[in-house]
Amino acid sequence: MIRVLLVDDEEPARDHLRELLTVHADLEIVGEAADGEQALERIGRIKPDLVFLDIQMPACSGLEVAAALPAPRPKIVFCTAFDQYAVDAFEVHAVDYLLKPVNRVRIAKAMDRIRESVTDRDEAVDKLIRTETHFRPRFLARHGCRYRVVPQEQVSYFSIEDGLTALHAAGERYWMDVNLAALERRLDPTEFVRVSRECLVRMATISEVVPLVGGHAEVILHCGARLAVTRRRLKDVLSRLGGIS
Repeated sequence: MIRVLLVDDEEPARDHLRELLTVHADLEIVGEAADGEQALERIGRIKPDLVFLDIQMPACSGLEVAAALPAPRPKIVFCTAFDQYAVDAFEVHAVDYLLKPVNRVRIAKAMDRIRESVTDRDEAVDKLIRTETHFRPRFLARHGCRYRVVPQEQVSYFSIEDGLTALHAAGERYWMDVNLAALERRLDPTEFVRVSRECLVRMATISEVVPLVGGHAEVILHCGARLAVTRRRLKDVLSRLGGIS
């Protein structure tokens, strides 16, 4: 049995999708969500096998929800009202999608793809995330029991703390359900630099690089944070900042 979560900010759209899915005997709808925050909470709690995920939602998009999910993420069928040009882009990236208004034939085709269990589906989602979020990068992160959308321009750095990924922004610390290596693959390399195994820094926040004995260094950020730079990464940090190579 494939356990399914429906995510759409419009209740009639969820109702329509639920009705279309009832003919598939191997599906069980285990929950619904009306926005990105609810989706993240319910995916983490219910752990569905498959998520039908609306793309255009207020506060945060379906792509941002997918970007915040830890690997291995559930299989995802994106729902979209994009025009044909954008739909072609989905096809190129081999990501399943439903073009609204959804119909039974398209649902059946999407489910056939899901049942095939294509091994590169997660990688394809990552490619789409990188492509589509480049122009409006934002991050979904937990603060207490709630999720907050953090614009990239507010981010100072990401770090690993007690095995978890922390996002540091505007003097606050948030938590993300994604490991640092996976996060780095999704970030714009012209905006972020890895300074150590534990830290990824937004380059615009670096005010100073301080060389230390033994080929190590520190970066000092505008927020006052001082982060270690490993000897192996120092050359790349300086080069990326426009210094010596």
